Amino acid sequence: MNSHPFSQVDVFAKDAYRGNPVAVVHDADALTTDEMHCFARWTNLSETTFLLKPRSDEADYRLRIFTPGGELPFAGHPTLGSCHAWLEAGGQSASAAFVVQECEAGLVRVRRGSEGLAFAAPPVHRSGPLDSAFVSRLMAALHLPPEALVAHQWVDNGPGWCALQLDSARRVLDVVPDMAALGDACLGLVGAYPPGSACDFEVRAFVPSLGVPEDPVTGSLNASIAQWLIREGRAPDCYLASQGTVIERAGQIRVSKEQDTVWIGGETRTCITGTAAF
Repeated sequence: MNSHPFSQVDVFAKDAYRGNPVAVVHDADALTTDEMHCFARWTNLSETTFLLKPRSDEADYRLRIFTPGGELPFAGHPTLGSCHAWLEAGGQSASAAFVVQECEAGLVRVRRGSEGLAFAAPPVHRSGPLDSAFVSRLMAALHLPPEALVAHQWVDNGPGWCALQLDSARRVLDVVPDMAALGDACLGLVGAYPPGSACDFEVRAFVPSLGVPEDPVTGSLNASIAQWLIREGRAPDCYLASQGTVIERAGQIRVSKEQDTVWIGGETRTCITGTAAF
């Protein structure tokens, strides 16, 4: 069996074991897709990633991202957690300002700052309102009355996200979804807290079709929700979102729009190191 360096990194939380963990396998170029997927099913985390040599001259490393159910072109907390692991293992970026990650969705910039890492939100490939029948199905699966819905939108930046904005953070927290009725939807919910609260928005993410009933903290969803809400004037250019509250996590996602780029940031820390045998 071959051994590979392994890290498990907690992302988007101030305190250890309160964010979203990602399993990171280093030096994974020799692994097959089947081996990667098998390992991701075994870890049973929302995402497991594999660091490889880049194919693009502009990238510092390449990343493959797997859920227990399959491979993703992009995901947010794995991007930050994998960048953290790569840097901690001695990775040296070509640019002093950014690390450039290559993934199936393209090149993603990650910057280092005093408050941790932040990635540049990738473009949304599908936008616009959801079909009314689809909205009705989602609302029924969430057991929500029509008046709870403020707005809806496709916010797909790779995983297939759609989002519903509800009338309050409290409403988001109280949702008890019928996972079977959600079907293959990759659904995000967002609702605003009252002014003066510790956070501005509460976010939840449901992806039962990929083996992730509720994701603890979701960078890609927060990125595309931020692009939508800021564009439509539903959120300020800088805000703090919380996620994972219902499942006893304490995720905090920092959002900032600078010129034409939305940055999604949070704290990262390594909680487990060792080797993985294949």
